[in-house]
Amino acid sequence: MQNEPTRETLGFQAEVKQLLNLMIHSLYSNKEIFLRELVSNASDAADKLRFEALTDAALFEEDSDLRIRISFDKESRTITISDNGIGMSRQEVIENIGTIAKSGTKEFFGRLTGDQAKDASLIGQFGVGFYSSFIVAEKVVLVTRRAGLTREHGVRWESKGEGDYTIEMVEKPSRGTEVILHLREGEEDFLDAWRIKSIIRKYSDHIQLPIVMAEDEKEEVVNQASALWARSKSEITQEQYEEFYKHVAHDNEPPLAHVHARVEGKQEYTQLLYLPSRAPFDLFDRESRHGIKLYVRRVFIMDDAEQLMPQYLRFVRGVVDSNDLPLNVSREILQESKTIEAIRSGCVKKVLAMIEELDAEKYITFWKEFGRVLKEGIGEDYANREKIAKLLRFASTHLDTPEESVSLSDYVSRMKEGQEKIYFVTAESFAGAKNSPHLEIFRKKGIEVLLLSDRVDEWLVANLHEFEGRQLQSVAKGDLDLGKLEDEEERKEQQKEGDEYKELAEKIKGSLSEKVKDVRVTFRLTESPACLVADQHDMGMNLERLLKSAGQKVPVSKPILEINPHHPIVQSLKYEEDRFSDWSHILFDQALLSEGGQLEDPAGFVKRLNGLMLALSGR
Repeated sequence: MQNEPTRETLGFQAEVKQLLNLMIHSLYSNKEIFLRELVSNASDAADKLRFEALTDAALFEEDSDLRIRISFDKESRTITISDNGIGMSRQEVIENIGTIAKSGTKEFFGRLTGDQAKDASLIGQFGVGFYSSFIVAEKVVLVTRRAGLTREHGVRWESKGEGDYTIEMVEKPSRGTEVILHLREGEEDFLDAWRIKSIIRKYSDHIQLPIVMAEDEKEEVVNQASALWARSKSEITQEQYEEFYKHVAHDNEPPLAHVHARVEGKQEYTQLLYLPSRAPFDLFDRESRHGIKLYVRRVFIMDDAEQLMPQYLRFVRGVVDSNDLPLNVSREILQESKTIEAIRSGCVKKVLAMIEELDAEKYITFWKEFGRVLKEGIGEDYANREKIAKLLRFASTHLDTPEESVSLSDYVSRMKEGQEKIYFVTAESFAGAKNSPHLEIFRKKGIEVLLLSDRVDEWLVANLHEFEGRQLQSVAKGDLDLGKLEDEEERKEQQKEGDEYKELAEKIKGSLSEKVKDVRVTFRLTESPACLVADQHDMGMNLERLLKSAGQKVPVSKPILEINPHHPIVQSLKYEEDRFSDWSHILFDQALLSEGGQLEDPAGFVKRLNGLMLALSGR
């Protein structure tokens, strides 16, 4: 204890200062939310104590009756929320309250607009917990002691939310945490027993611990104090389901949908799972897992049981309560457990069914927030690949904007007579896909092509080869084969022109031998002079660029240059002698640029282009 400073004043992390400033200016339109957040924190502290006490019963310190107490004092204008949960050490107080140790913090503040209504919504989405105290309090005092430490290891933390806080060691006979709010002027209505009880019943009725209100030397348990998921669905209102979601997800917005089911048979478990209405800031951090809480016979085991939900459903929130797992289950046991495999399989089926049952408006919201993550499932979950494929949505040449989308089932239903394949093009952006030269013949014939511009789309099409018996075909790979969509007259004309331009193609190939695998005549173009395609079994050019930008090694492969025999530039090349090589290189570089590629020698391209323009002008 001699090495511990008795009292210190420390500064908040810069992000906390920003957050406190927003809180103090009351961005929450619903101020009473602070009580829900503090009660949720107290509940989490009790859950953690229960879990740690499974291996060390001495942490209960002969007090295993876990509870949350709320009291108020009108004279001193204070509200006190206390618990006998796990508590915190001095270092934990600094780490948990002095900083926001949460990925996405920088993004969060980058998205603040200055519009109070919008910013309030963002704060709720971020889940700020303890800091919401400053919505109603001019000063906050926290006194805590971690279970297992002796009474002299108590910690007293105090702040007015003005950029710094004080922290000192104090004596605290009992473990747990006490938060004392000194209310601001104008917040007196929170010093009312009826108001506090109504807030608790509204937001925290589902909390498993008894929430005790002390008034006139009497104590009253205000909430039902039973696990919400353990109750019958007929006893639970929609509002209660939504409030429980906000508790487990630390989200201020209601969910899109939920599923609540009790499974009986070889495995017995209860699941209460939610689809959020907004993506968290760290959605694309595949290492960040905080979705499913695991309970065993209503005893909290862990917060982020990643074994219960695959990576591509990492946005799902909720609770799973098993009757079959041992109370001392560890992450290592979970990885090898047949029971967990069965629970995981059941949860995935329920979630996919829940997504499928969303109405049109909610599905648009879901897809906008989580569509790119759901696409990962095509390569990760072979057993459910068909179900996932039916849930996918894509932009298309038959739609006007990237916000509009089509399902694979809808695409198949409107395929042209004689069409055998599902055609798609991949690019780095929607504009790049929509304006790809490979689409020219498809537009002419009115054939729909899916426009794929998410990075994950390359992974998707590498793992989804067909849908409902129809092969998926890139319009930028292999020979153009429209099957029954071409008539015999077209084939004869193409054969004739192919023979006529065969010698020119060979000559261009000679000029570009270091850059191309082959040069051939194409009929996929109607406006552009040339395009680049990958051989059927080679890596696509867009995927190659993505891998290179990520620092990955890619196999060396050359593209095929296809020339359009109907384009004036290609036709004039038949009679070009002096600058044939320059024209050939210009054709290749233009085709590469139209694919979104980067030129190896931009200066050389400009020099050739200038030379050709001067030659054409007669100078």
